[in-house]
Amino acid sequence: MQTSTDIKQVSPYDTGCTAQQAPLVQINTQPAEEWYPSQFNARTTDDEGNVILWNSKSGAFSVFNAKQKKLLDPYLTQQGYKGKLDRMGEYLHKKGYIIAKNTHEYRQFQTLFGEQHYRNDTMELILLSTEDCNFRCKYCYEQFLRGTMLPEVRDNVKQLVKNRAETLRNLNIHWFGGEPLYGFAAIEDLAPFFAEMADKHHWNYSATITTNAYLLTPETAAKLLSWKVRNYQITVDGVEEQHNLNRPARDGSGTFNTIFDNLQEFAKFPDPFVVRLRVNFDNDTHPYLTKFLDRLQQSFGTDPRFRLAFHPVGKWGGENDDNLDVCGTKESFSVMQALHEQSSERGLACSTFLDGNVFGGQVCYAARPYNFIIGATGAIMKCTVALDQADSNIVGHLRDGGQLVLDPEKWAKWVEPAFAGDKGCQKCYLLPSCQGMSCPWLRFEQDASPCAATVKPNIHHHLITAFQAGRSKAKLITLNNQKS
Repeated sequence: MQTSTDIKQVSPYDTGCTAQQAPLVQINTQPAEEWYPSQFNARTTDDEGNVILWNSKSGAFSVFNAKQKKLLDPYLTQQGYKGKLDRMGEYLHKKGYIIAKNTHEYRQFQTLFGEQHYRNDTMELILLSTEDCNFRCKYCYEQFLRGTMLPEVRDNVKQLVKNRAETLRNLNIHWFGGEPLYGFAAIEDLAPFFAEMADKHHWNYSATITTNAYLLTPETAAKLLSWKVRNYQITVDGVEEQHNLNRPARDGSGTFNTIFDNLQEFAKFPDPFVVRLRVNFDNDTHPYLTKFLDRLQQSFGTDPRFRLAFHPVGKWGGENDDNLDVCGTKESFSVMQALHEQSSERGLACSTFLDGNVFGGQVCYAARPYNFIIGATGAIMKCTVALDQADSNIVGHLRDGGQLVLDPEKWAKWVEPAFAGDKGCQKCYLLPSCQGMSCPWLRFEQDASPCAATVKPNIHHHLITAFQAGRSKAKLITLNNQKS
């Protein structure tokens, strides 16, 4: 028989007493009989009558021909669909386009957002290897006040990574500037260190660089590839004459031929890499881009590692903004759609917004708590456009020993989940993709929704362009509601 002392040391349930059975959770396994379209669907129809459907939560992207439309429509009405699913319905449910009655999609989104946004196993560093540049592009917004990242800052970056070594699973490094290769001493110091640490700790590691490629010689390229720098954004603004007007060297000389020679040499490397060839256009330059596409076809048309990305020049805060002849929004999309079609005809791959078609794919890097810009003198920033020209963008400093000292008030403005206080965001079909944070800067500096900075205002054009860009690789799906 147990005494009171025994009870203090041993649970009665462990000495022969019968415990009350906990109730089992009842899981509803009955098939739903009422279905509704997901709030996260975007839908349009092209000139051929194809229905293009995208779900920003699941990432599904599907195209249905005109004959399939009559099978599709009953499931996408706001009145809902009642009854057992046929094969079309099963497909739509699997892809996330339709949901069972009483499914709380916003609540599910909140859970997924928390897992993504507040993770502590990931670190993204945008490193300004130099804040100077060897170019003076006519639309540039930077001021070029500092040179190569200081040795003591590089040491602190190394220590920052070492301090996080045991908790990290993902390390993403982005080399930026100025022109990052202008500060190659910093890259040469840090890039091998990152690759070695990633191998040692078995991290998922990625490294990218945004470069004008003037200094991307075969020797430099070989080093970068050996340090696992696999992703490159390189800007070439058309044929020689137009490019040199837009992107001259800081002494005024032309830069096109050196860049193009470097790209052709880079293409000879057998290594896996991706080059995103960014082409900025304005009213002066876009009429000449067809000739440029012909040259790209001759040089890179059969190499899938090279992808084109077309962007209208904007007034981004530079001293020359008043002199830029920028395209309007509608004209920009018309130009981009035409360029995508012309590129496709030449077998050239193009980037579209669906290339980042993952949950949170349109969230600005600056909004993530695990993303830091580290300047050449150790300043911690969030936005690569504002840099240190706006006080609100300087959120801290990297101190000795790899210590991140952050201003909590400034920091919170950038990383807060703004959708939580925005009823419009909560009801928007784009919420899982942009999460109300496609541009935090607009939120707190202009008290404006960032919707204009997303694909939302022109979703029709984006969906059609994405379909056209991937059409040659698309898998045909036939759904006739007959049992196989």
